[in-house]
Amino acid sequence: MKILLGPAGSSGLGNIDGVKQVENLGLQAMEVEFTYGVNLSNDKAKLVGDLAKKLNINLSIHAPYYINLNSHEKKKIEDSKRRIMDSAERGHYLGATHIVFHPGFYGKKSPDETFTIVVEEVKELIKKIKENKWKVKLAPETTGKVNVFGSLDETLGLVKKTKCSFTIDFAHILARSKGKIDYDDVFNKLKGHDHLHCHFSGIEWGEKGEKNHKITPDKEIKELVSEILKMKKSVTIINESPNPMDDALRTKKEFIKQGYTF
Repeated sequence: MKILLGPAGSSGLGNIDGVKQVENLGLQAMEVEFTYGVNLSNDKAKLVGDLAKKLNINLSIHAPYYINLNSHEKKKIEDSKRRIMDSAERGHYLGATHIVFHPGFYGKKSPDETFTIVVEEVKELIKKIKENKWKVKLAPETTGKVNVFGSLDETLGLVKKTKCSFTIDFAHILARSKGKIDYDDVFNKLKGHDHLHCHFSGIEWGEKGEKNHKITPDKEIKELVSEILKMKKSVTIINESPNPMDDALRTKKEFIKQGYTF
């Protein structure tokens, strides 16, 4: 069992200093955020990646938020695929493992129609990534809003159909199910997957699911740590709270408190 913990983004430090700070805090991972666009050159990505490798920090990428593989406009689908491919290219030079993204909205289509469309688009993306020999994994994320593709079952169905990887966002699962999360059920469905790439934070939710992320409550950290140790799961946990470095550090302290040795 291997536990890797770290923040989403560099908390404004920039990727180089962010990686250094992650290592200084005794954390093991960082997710490079391309929230509003892929604004990193391949050369700079390689510099960041070389440093992360030297410091033994595992990197992943969150692709830009505006992605919709189920848009009724062909241009928006093509733009979405370009953003994912740009992220995958930078991921290759960063030495990143997972390219996290939100696949799309249901819109006027049914969940079943949406699933079929997203499967075909992801298959095409994986084919192009293999052609380019980029060593990254596409990792569609479980989403927190009820009108967005990305329930746990949809995400795992996508994995089964395309052989892509995935990102389990525990906060999103909580918000999508309006405050309920059955960890036994979640981990049962994840049997057979050796290492899980995960997101975690506090979250506010309403009738439509996720509203916004918040500082992670101690109680929720304690519960998740306990469940992971009980299931003996190897995980990377990226914290997405407004203070992700501190929350990742608090999560590390809870793992140590419950008997895990880093």
